Amino acid sequence: MDIKNIARRSFLGDSAKGLGGIALASLLNRDAFGSVPPAYQSIAPKAKRIIYLFQSGGPPQHDLFDYKPHLNKVHGQDVPDSVFGGQRLTGMTAGQARFPVARSIYDFQKYGQGGIELNSQLLPHLSKVTDDIAVIRSMHTDAINHDPAITFFQTGFQLAGRPSIGAWMSYGLGSENDNLPAYVAMTSNKTGQALYDRLWGAGFLPSTHQGVRFRSGGDPVLYLSNPDGISSKVRRRTLDQIGALNAIHHEEFGDPEIQTRIAQYEMAYRMQTSVPELTDLSKEPQHTFDLYGDDAKKPGTYAYNVLMARKLSERGVRFVQLFHRGWDTHGGLPKQLTARCNETDQASAALITDLKQRGLLDETLVVWGGEFGRTVYCQGGLSETNYGRDHHPRCFSIWMAGGGIKGGTTYGETDDYGYNITANPVSVHDLHATILHQMGIDHERLTYRFQGRRYRLTDVHGHIVKGVLS
Repeated sequence: MDIKNIARRSFLGDSAKGLGGIALASLLNRDAFGSVPPAYQSIAPKAKRIIYLFQSGGPPQHDLFDYKPHLNKVHGQDVPDSVFGGQRLTGMTAGQARFPVARSIYDFQKYGQGGIELNSQLLPHLSKVTDDIAVIRSMHTDAINHDPAITFFQTGFQLAGRPSIGAWMSYGLGSENDNLPAYVAMTSNKTGQALYDRLWGAGFLPSTHQGVRFRSGGDPVLYLSNPDGISSKVRRRTLDQIGALNAIHHEEFGDPEIQTRIAQYEMAYRMQTSVPELTDLSKEPQHTFDLYGDDAKKPGTYAYNVLMARKLSERGVRFVQLFHRGWDTHGGLPKQLTARCNETDQASAALITDLKQRGLLDETLVVWGGEFGRTVYCQGGLSETNYGRDHHPRCFSIWMAGGGIKGGTTYGETDDYGYNITANPVSVHDLHATILHQMGIDHERLTYRFQGRRYRLTDVHGHIVKGVLS
């Protein structure tokens, strides 16, 4: 069809009918526009939404969640070869002449009815909600460097190009709110490893499922505001005409990405109203900021983003993911760790309390953790008060809460050096399978056909970690 030969009045009249059909179809049959058929949701869901608090850089498990009193006895001594077992080390420490043990300088204490043991100095707020969290001490990953490790946690694969977990969730369940994206990503703290848009991308899934990044300054979403001199009425008319052109183009070529583009234009238009209301904190009562901390008033901070995550989840956004950087503690660990915990502890605990008070914790799954852990041996100078730790993929800790998670639980065990797993290992694929399970999705059945085969988030792996489920 040669669009140049279409009379303007005829074009707008005919194409409007096509747009109306598309809009009606999207309302009556959401499965045709991205959601997976209900057959894949063969499990009764425990959660409706997810808030993933990703701590980029690798939080040190020895100093936060996995206390090892044995290290006090062997501090400064070399880690025995029997502990290493010929395992791979990073290029940053593989050439060290010695591998001296670095004990944690912090005090630990058991909290709650479950007796979860935490750093009592740096996690005073999290210690108050331990009966709502499950700490997994036996996480392990295949990756030893940041980029492949973060990519692995995000996509189930170490190389870029596959859909992120949030995109899979959008594809599998769709959105509960037509005026907000199904998947939102936010970043805080510019110090640390680089983060890329592909980490919340859709990969080979239709691009309507990619995460929408909310920024900390100016418009939360780029190009959301109308340009100077353009009214909402003019923008609406412009979108209608662009949509009409796209509808004709789709009828001719059948490219599903054209439907995606139409849907994204419409979403952007609806977000012009929903996002400013969402990000307006003027109506939040003072007790909210007393709970989350004063940083919650400052756009771009972790506390602000956590509060935004609660508001987004409350409005039905399916998957909200926060990325907080600066956990890469190769040297000067005590100073860096104190700063990171000061930034994150209060807000992380506040999220659990806030969701619980609002009756939302049972239906919201909260996940906290990084891409790997840190070594028991010291990197750099070792003293009684200062040390550093290298990357460690063999075992590390994360925690989960809400959404059918058994609070007050500690799962998995590591050896006396916190170097190897001794009971109940949990892989990245196991974590993904468990997250999908809590959302009512069978991880083996949520698939997408691409390049001649069916892909899934967990590839050919993954077992549900039943020990942390209520």
